[in-house]
Amino acid sequence: MSESADILIIGGGLSGTMLAVQLLRLPGQRRISVIEPRAELGRGEAYSAVELGHTLNGNAARMSVDPDNPDDLTQWLTTHIAGGGWPESAEQAVPISELFPPRGLFGVYVQQRLAEARVAGAQQGSTVEHICAEVVDLQSDADSVQVSLNDGRRLRSTYAVLATGMFPAARTPQKESSGLNAAALDPWDVAAMRQLDPQSTVLIIGSGLTMVDAVVSLEQAGHRGPIEVFSRHGLLPHVRRQPPAWPDFLAEDHSIRTPRQLLRELRRQCRDAIAQGIDWQAPLDTVRAHIARLWSQATDVQRRQFVRHVRPWWESHHHRSAPLSAALVERLRSEGRLRIQAASFKGLEPHSGAGVSIRIRRRGEAATGVVHGAALINSSGIEYDWRRVARALPQQLLARGLVRPGPLALGIAAAVDGAVLDAEGQAGSRLFAMGPPLRGMWWESTAVTDVALQAKALAARLVG
Repeated sequence: MSESADILIIGGGLSGTMLAVQLLRLPGQRRISVIEPRAELGRGEAYSAVELGHTLNGNAARMSVDPDNPDDLTQWLTTHIAGGGWPESAEQAVPISELFPPRGLFGVYVQQRLAEARVAGAQQGSTVEHICAEVVDLQSDADSVQVSLNDGRRLRSTYAVLATGMFPAARTPQKESSGLNAAALDPWDVAAMRQLDPQSTVLIIGSGLTMVDAVVSLEQAGHRGPIEVFSRHGLLPHVRRQPPAWPDFLAEDHSIRTPRQLLRELRRQCRDAIAQGIDWQAPLDTVRAHIARLWSQATDVQRRQFVRHVRPWWESHHHRSAPLSAALVERLRSEGRLRIQAASFKGLEPHSGAGVSIRIRRRGEAATGVVHGAALINSSGIEYDWRRVARALPQQLLARGLVRPGPLALGIAAAVDGAVLDAEGQAGSRLFAMGPPLRGMWWESTAVTDVALQAKALAARLVG
C-alpha cells in the first residue's frame, strides 16, 4: 500500500466535504483523505455550475450546511454581499434569508467552511488530503479497507465512507443504454447550446427540476425557438414560495403511520389552509422533518405504492423551483414557445440529415409517434439504481457482494448508523455510506439539510 489514512471519504462533493468538516471539528488527531476526481472539493455535480442562472432550489434560510446553525448560509451571504460579492443579488429585492444563491456561489460557501474546519483541525493535529483520482475498486477485511484508484495507486484505511453523491441520468453511463445520452446535450452545457440555431426546436425528456435547469441554460445560450418537453405525467415543479408557519400536525398526531394516511391528512390540512387564505405550501413544508420516520416504518408494499402512484406528485409539489427559474418557464409557456406533453420516451429513431428523432407514446394513446428536433436534452433526473450505473466502483462493490441494493433498488442498503449492508444483509464495521446512496433508507437523502445532519451523526459514529 502506497498510502494510508484513518478515514477515506470516497467522493468530495457536498456529502464528502461536509463529513470532512464534521470530522475536523471533533477532538482528536486523525488523517482524513477525500478521493475526488474533480480539481476542487465541495462542489460535486450540483455545485460545479458556473452560470448565475443555475440557482439553488431553496432559499438561503433552508440551505445551511451547519446542522447546529440554520442561519449559517444567511450569515455567510450577508458578509459576502457586504464585501462586494454577488452584486446581482440586489436585483431580487428580498431579505437575504429569502435569496436563492447561484449554485456556484454555494460551492464557494462550502469550500470556505471546509477551509475554516481545516484550520481548527490542524490545531489538534487532524488533516484532510484531497486525492485527485477516482476509486475503481474496494475490498474490506476485519482490520481495514483497501481501495484501488484509476491512476494505479492503492490506499488503506481504518474506515471508508461512500459519499458518492448523485448520479444525474444525463451524465451517468448505464449498463443497458438506450443511446439517449450519446445523442443528447448536457442540460447545463450553455456553450454547446450556443452552437444551435437560435430558432431551432429542442426536445427535452423529463419535466422536473433538471428540465428547469435546461430551459435556463437554453435561455442564457440565446435560444429563442420552440421547446418540446415530454414526461410520463406532464407535471411541472411548483414554484417555491415563503409560506407562513403552520402547526406541525405530524408531531401532534402519531396515529399517522402509512403513506395513504399521510396523503389523506395532508390533503385535509392543505384544504384547511386554503380556506383560511393561507398558502397550501405551509402545511406541506411541515412534513419534511418526518419523512425519514414515515418512510422507514412503512412496509415494502406501502413504499412501492408510494413510488408508483404518489411519487410524481410528491416530486412536483415538494421539490419546487426557484422563483426566477419558474418565472422563466411560465413566460415561455405563455408565449407558446414551451410545451409540456404527457408522453413516454420509447427510444431514438434513425433519421437522415441533421438533428435527432425520438419515438414517444402520448398518455392515453396506444400508438407511438416520432418527433424531430434540432437537439435533444436528457432531463430525466437522477439514477438511483446502482445496478444500472455503468461505473467501475458501483459495479465492483455489487460484484464483490460488499453492498446490496436498497429498498426498491433505491441506492444501497445500510444500517441506521450508515454501516453498509453486504449481499447477505450483514452490516460491516469498516464501510459506511451517507447522502444520496441512502435514498432507499430515508427517501429524502439529498437535500443540504439532510446531508448536514447525516454528516454530523456519521462523524460522531466514526470517531466514537
